Amino acid sequence: MTAVTDEPKTAAALIALARSRRMQRALAHAYLHRHEPLPTLRSSLGYMTATTRVTDEDAARGHRMTVLGLSRYEGIAYIVEELGGDDAPIVYRLYLRGPRQGHLVPLHAWCDPAAALRARIAALVPTLEPAPAAAREAWMLSTRIVQRRALRIAGPDAHATRPIRKLTLQLVVEPVSGDGPSGHSTVTAFLQPHAQLAEVWAVPASSGGAELAIARVTFTGVPCGTGLTKDTVLLLSSEPSGSAPDLHM
Repeated sequence: MTAVTDEPKTAAALIALARSRRMQRALAHAYLHRHEPLPTLRSSLGYMTATTRVTDEDAARGHRMTVLGLSRYEGIAYIVEELGGDDAPIVYRLYLRGPRQGHLVPLHAWCDPAAALRARIAALVPTLEPAPAAAREAWMLSTRIVQRRALRIAGPDAHATRPIRKLTLQLVVEPVSGDGPSGHSTVTAFLQPHAQLAEVWAVPASSGGAELAIARVTFTGVPCGTGLTKDTVLLLSSEPSGSAPDLHM
């Protein structure tokens, strides 16, 4: 077996081989698409500029979250997400303490038909402690785009071929006064990086525990149509959590 050497000629030969392979792939790609029109700057940047809605804006068709109540013994807040229409809602657990603090976990076991699921939710609510509403103006929301990508919506209509923006959006909710619970999360948004702090619920503090609150943030998170609203909830805490932010798709 011949030993691998670091001679300049060997390195130059490897670089030349890699360049020739890339050239072969480029030529093959150009041959396969030889009958297609040449891309222009307008089309290459289309995913950043084509952000117009193709349906009438209808907030009632979006996904809406609300807090069912608190189970302080379990350290859990129960959240329900309404999908609109006759679709069955989704029930989540938001962990208020422990290693999963701040994580929003769907209850996959609750996969009953819509009528049966709503009956289970109605039976659960009386066993929970209600979460009182807090002044939304006491907190502020800031956003940051972590990643931009393009997405094409599959469908038979003419708009299906238009690319739209897909954004990884970081949400940070902080108290205006600088003193109080705060939290952050990362979500997948579409079309526009706009988000709105919709509601805040207070979580009664236990003795010696951190001050907690739950915030609901609305953003454009459903590409169907395209561009329906979606909610996510964030746990706000006066103590930093060691867990990673929840990615709500």
